[in-house]
Amino acid sequence: MLELDAVSTRYGAVPMLREVTLNVAEGEIVCLLGPNGAGKSTTFNTIAGLIRPTSGEVRIAGRTNREVRTEQLAALGVGFVPEGRRLFPGLTVRENLKLGHVASGAAKPFDERLDAMAELFPRIAERIDQGAGTLSGGEQAMVALARALIGEPRLLMMDEPSLGLSPKLIDEYFDSLEVIRAGGTTLLVIEQNAEAALSIADRGYLLVRGQIAVSGNGPELLENETIRNLYL
Repeated sequence: MLELDAVSTRYGAVPMLREVTLNVAEGEIVCLLGPNGAGKSTTFNTIAGLIRPTSGEVRIAGRTNREVRTEQLAALGVGFVPEGRRLFPGLTVRENLKLGHVASGAAKPFDERLDAMAELFPRIAERIDQGAGTLSGGEQAMVALARALIGEPRLLMMDEPSLGLSPKLIDEYFDSLEVIRAGGTTLLVIEQNAEAALSIADRGYLLVRGQIAVSGNGPELLENETIRNLYL
């Protein structure tokens, strides 16, 4: 579903990613871990096409980063939950979700998909005509996730989804990701919260200073000494 093949990037003269290679198979939950400054958000933005690799290749469902522009990804079945949610605060919850539906080119009617999102996240139904900027952090997290899911993406990419959430909400949020995967969506979760991410991940990668330092399945990485020293 997603492959990075020896991807390197720069910000000006400063190297950010150094020959990063990773893959996400259809139906998997894969997490990308790393401390602040490791290059996690750079990886997210590179996959999204906002940063162009200086070398290497990104492939999404067999299409390369040279073939697909950023604005085409939603219609190709890729959903994004960016760091900080990035909702439109002056629009209502309904309007934010409508934007996600339109961008995806979804075949199913908006009202049908809205009902599905309200079933998955009941608070959405209660806040549907409320301004997104007035929601709590947990509610905004659910709306951002629903906006990405409303077009029924095949691949869902998330950048620091637990940021700013309480421990209880983090548990609920990651429980919902397992439900989403069970519905047929593949997930790449970019996270600092190693314990939460690895508890649901099939596999994971640790990014340190722009390079993949460790990779393995979820239970293995929870016991990995490098990850335990960094996070646990």
